[in-house]
Amino acid sequence: MTSNQKDMKGMKRALTNYGDAEFSLYLRTAFIKAMGYTDEALDRPIIGIVDTHSGYNPCHATVPDLIAAIKRGTMLAGGLPIEFPTISLHESFAYPTSMFLRNLMAMDTEEMIRAQPMDAVVLIGGCDKTVPAQLMAAASADIPAITVVTGPMLSGSHRGERVGACTDCRRFWAQYRAGEIDAPEIDEITNNLVPSGGTCGVMGTASTIACMTEALGMMLPGGATIPAVLADRFRHAEKAGQRAVELAADGLTPSRIITPASLANALRMLLAIGGSTNGIVHLAAIAGRLGIDIDYQAFDQMGRETPVLIDLKPSGSYYMDDLYRAGGLAPVFRELKPLLNLDCLTVSGRTLGEEIDDLPAAFRQEVVRTIDQPIHQGGSIAVLNGNLAGSGAIIKQSAGTPQLMAHTGKAVVFESIEDMAARIDDPDLKVSETDVLVMKNCGPRGAPGMPEAGYIPIPKKLARNGVKDMVRISDGRMSGTAFGTIVLHASPESAIGGPLALVENGDLITLDVPNRLLTLNVEESELERRRAYLKPPVDPTTLRGYLRLYHEQVNQAEKGCDFDFMTAHETVAKTP
Repeated sequence: MTSNQKDMKGMKRALTNYGDAEFSLYLRTAFIKAMGYTDEALDRPIIGIVDTHSGYNPCHATVPDLIAAIKRGTMLAGGLPIEFPTISLHESFAYPTSMFLRNLMAMDTEEMIRAQPMDAVVLIGGCDKTVPAQLMAAASADIPAITVVTGPMLSGSHRGERVGACTDCRRFWAQYRAGEIDAPEIDEITNNLVPSGGTCGVMGTASTIACMTEALGMMLPGGATIPAVLADRFRHAEKAGQRAVELAADGLTPSRIITPASLANALRMLLAIGGSTNGIVHLAAIAGRLGIDIDYQAFDQMGRETPVLIDLKPSGSYYMDDLYRAGGLAPVFRELKPLLNLDCLTVSGRTLGEEIDDLPAAFRQEVVRTIDQPIHQGGSIAVLNGNLAGSGAIIKQSAGTPQLMAHTGKAVVFESIEDMAARIDDPDLKVSETDVLVMKNCGPRGAPGMPEAGYIPIPKKLARNGVKDMVRISDGRMSGTAFGTIVLHASPESAIGGPLALVENGDLITLDVPNRLLTLNVEESELERRRAYLKPPVDPTTLRGYLRLYHEQVNQAEKGCDFDFMTAHETVAKTP
């Protein structure tokens, strides 16, 4: 789009190129009038609303109602709302993984924002990869944008026990694998785990990204934690529609909001809430669109000084609807205020510091701790170094077993997800509870799509003997709802010759989280010998379509698994 086109407003924006701008506008006006619009309506600021509703996406079940509320707010502020569809992703309904399709959704969203006339856009996302995809798109398209999330589901109950997706999904499934509950009960549980529409009711990836987005400044205050089905969620959406009209008038674009300082605020929030390890991958992709790199060693240092404040599953005990009743992120922002960059601009038009100063009055609650009495100290996520960590593997230590944070064990190696699935429950598998489970080829290219397979199940024969956790290592990801002593994102991935590719059965591996080390205790000369026999990565010329594009262009975890050609041409800054 040329600079002159960017200066155009309303229906004059992004005109179809027929070589005659006046004819393009005439034709566009003729066709849009078929939708029943009057000239008065078409003269107003146009607010695009991204419609990600899908029959396959229960996280987005309330999107039609959110669109209605956003439209109402837009019209109250004098704008013309027009919704348009994009790809919709749900973690459980995307083969081989929703992460594989996140970049496609980002491209779809960006191109539709660029291609259609709108003075501002409201982004409706929810399930794990949708909000990151939209923020990647917004950063690149750089027209005024505001995020509305669908919100978390309500919690349910099973035989008097409170439950919610999806940390409890994994807990109950582990009990079922261990023979502690039977098939009729697991069926009963399945009917109660997801009692309403909305995203997972714990601090999984969806809730993590929502909280990070509020800290980033791309969401109106209070919007991260409102349950999907509550009236307050729709009032928030109405306000977002109103604010979108003001953003269009002010010309406040994402590049003025998403800065190294505001990204640092989002990283601080990630640590304080005990958030999903996926949060850092997605934030790296968003930052990369603006030429900003994540400094992982600085992030680790930030973690050492940022305690986990929220007592929420999987790091704690409560659910997202509890956090909402406790005031949402307001008590978190109050505690973090001395550690935040307060002069960062937000979509409200005010700075983060101004928003914190204007928070509702505090009240007594049990979900958010004070900074001097946290639920976990020393960083929820640690960045590991050492010859097996490559450019920096990570571990969510707040969700792991303290006794395993310093551990040496023998490697039990699975060459792929398929190999793991075929052998993990084999009664003849040579494995003990002190061993280290290693899975290769589940990174961005190896899987493909870097699936959430890092949560390697405990071998059934050990689970039945009461083993609840083991050290597990992979180049894949882990669901934000998962728990355990699990090392993730080993990079470069094994499929392109990263250090994980060199591990063999029986090798001794040392995990030393206090000293941030992950070590393969094998002589360098032996590693060089093994390296010479590595098989080459998949030949992308044997692939087709989006899969081929993905294999050829996806970058590694520390860069956010974005496509190389979608990131900024040069690095202009680092964060934190």
